[in-house]
Amino acid sequence: MNLDELKNLDLKNIDIKDLFEKLKNSELFKDKKLLTKFGIYFGSIILFLIVYYAFISPKVDAQKQRINTMLQNENQIEVFKQEIILLKAKIKKIQPEYDKKSKLFHSQKEVEGLYQNISNFASMNNLNIINLNKENPLPVSQDKDNKKAAYFKIPVSYEISGNYLGYLKFRRLLAKSNKVINFDKEEIKVVKGGGINSIGTLSIVGLPDEYK
Repeated sequence: MNLDELKNLDLKNIDIKDLFEKLKNSELFKDKKLLTKFGIYFGSIILFLIVYYAFISPKVDAQKQRINTMLQNENQIEVFKQEIILLKAKIKKIQPEYDKKSKLFHSQKEVEGLYQNISNFASMNNLNIINLNKENPLPVSQDKDNKKAAYFKIPVSYEISGNYLGYLKFRRLLAKSNKVINFDKEEIKVVKGGGINSIGTLSIVGLPDEYK
């Protein structure tokens, strides 16, 4: 074996035992100058292999891993972008219906307006408001397993007295409201003089963002 053959060795598939057997029968061990050159060359190869596998190769592998991770993240980001586009399209489609139905709900500011309407309607029909009290909002879920409120139910207790015909007109005016108003409980008693006394609870509904 000579130096040219050494230079053409396949380092990945090198067989150390076979290499030494060839070296024993080569001219290198007979020529001290060639042996010295061989020692330097072979030592350089060993040093390169040590440096490569101990320092360079791990860094190369780590860099490859980082690149693979980046590519995976980029693919995931692209998937998220497509999902966001689809969600925006769905929101845009249902937004008009949502806006239409949300107008049926009372905001916190509109509750004060409801009190004013009740007072006005009662006055228009010669009724006396004895008691009018808003109770704590109650969360309502569409699914029993889902604790998140779909909307809030706001009970309003009342006591009103006056004539029966005026009370019917009062209820009719409230029913014509653009907002959802339900009479949950109502007890009407006839009092002396032909008048009535109504004690009950009506409820309005509010969006969850307004009554968290």
